[in-house]
Amino acid sequence: MARQGKFMINITKLWTGQAQPADHLRYGQGDGSGRLNPSTACCAPVSSRARKPVVVWNISRTCNLRCVHCYADSHAERYPGELSWEQCCAVIDDLAAYQVSALLLSGGEPLLHPQLPQILERAIGRGLKVTISTNGTKITPALAARFKELGVAYVGISLDGIGAVHDAFRGVPGAFEGAIRGFRLCEEVGQKTGLRLTLTRNNVQSMEEILDFIERENIRRVCFYHLVPTGRGVEVASLRPEEARRAIDLLIARAEKWAAAGDDRELLTVTQPADGVYLLLRQLREGSPLAAETLRLLRWNGGGANSSGRGFANIDTQGNIHPDQFWQSVTLGNVKTQKFSDVWEAASEPSAAALRELRGSDDPTERQRRLSGRCAHCKHFALCGGGFRTRAAFLNGHWYGSDTGCYLTDEETQTDLADFLNSTAEK
Repeated sequence: MARQGKFMINITKLWTGQAQPADHLRYGQGDGSGRLNPSTACCAPVSSRARKPVVVWNISRTCNLRCVHCYADSHAERYPGELSWEQCCAVIDDLAAYQVSALLLSGGEPLLHPQLPQILERAIGRGLKVTISTNGTKITPALAARFKELGVAYVGISLDGIGAVHDAFRGVPGAFEGAIRGFRLCEEVGQKTGLRLTLTRNNVQSMEEILDFIERENIRRVCFYHLVPTGRGVEVASLRPEEARRAIDLLIARAEKWAAAGDDRELLTVTQPADGVYLLLRQLREGSPLAAETLRLLRWNGGGANSSGRGFANIDTQGNIHPDQFWQSVTLGNVKTQKFSDVWEAASEPSAAALRELRGSDDPTERQRRLSGRCAHCKHFALCGGGFRTRAAFLNGHWYGSDTGCYLTDEETQTDLADFLNSTAEK
């Protein structure tokens, strides 16, 4: 499963103010190194809507595990119709020429693709920032060294609990030990690595244990995903609102603890822009001096309005182009017969009606008028963008419903920030 740069809420950044490596893409500041350097502002896009997309490319559906929440419904078998080497080369060359923000290789399990090293070499050689999302069990000492040698930007390893909890999620005994072995092998050669976890009602009670484990292993980056119930994930229980709130409070507390200790560990949440609003409302209630900056950064980012189909894209194993890797029911084109760049730039064409509708207007007020339910009346739409549209589409049957994963109370959705907005605008 894939890491999603622009779907992310950086808890460490917003709650503690510490500069983070992807601030230039996520919040329009910094130089991509984790430094706040005004002289390198050219590295940041002029606006969140002007960002070239992060592209998740599912290079193979084959997987050695049987994860209960797999959106691709992958198994340990070969699947027909996947891209040939020549087609892979054409995709890489087009993405490089189009200068996408990043290329994320996912699956299935991408490490099972027989030509993964060649894909990495070609993509990185053409200037693409390449990351890998893997279950970690197939990482060998030689492969970890190769990642480092080629210049892989980041290896994200999936973890969903400690020991037997993780193994139950992954459907194969020993998956936990395999993932941790893969992480340690990458660390040994200096390859930047981190963990990603999907929060569900089956593992949320283990979060303290997971965070303690992250500290013991000195894991420097961790991403907590909110479940998107697609593929096999439809059978997995999403968090209740009160569980989601407690989870975010726990992450905030841990980020605060790490910052107080001088630890710059990176902690993020994914696929739920409401996390940023929840964090901001807490800052306002508690009188945080960082609230004004949090508000500014969230407004720049725009949340879900600038993610699926705009700042984020997916190429599946058959070459189909989707708004993101979860939204397989919407196909925008196919790289076997079209260039990705042509499809992404053709929003004005009649054949691109789905993409044009999804992107909507640059005016958040106009976009909000098209929605229904709580999102249509929430006062924080400009910050959140209506949540994660893919989840809304799946659970409502259409993309313009409300994000049912939003855990803000009705009162919080109607909290008026006008006075605060006015006071910060005057500063």
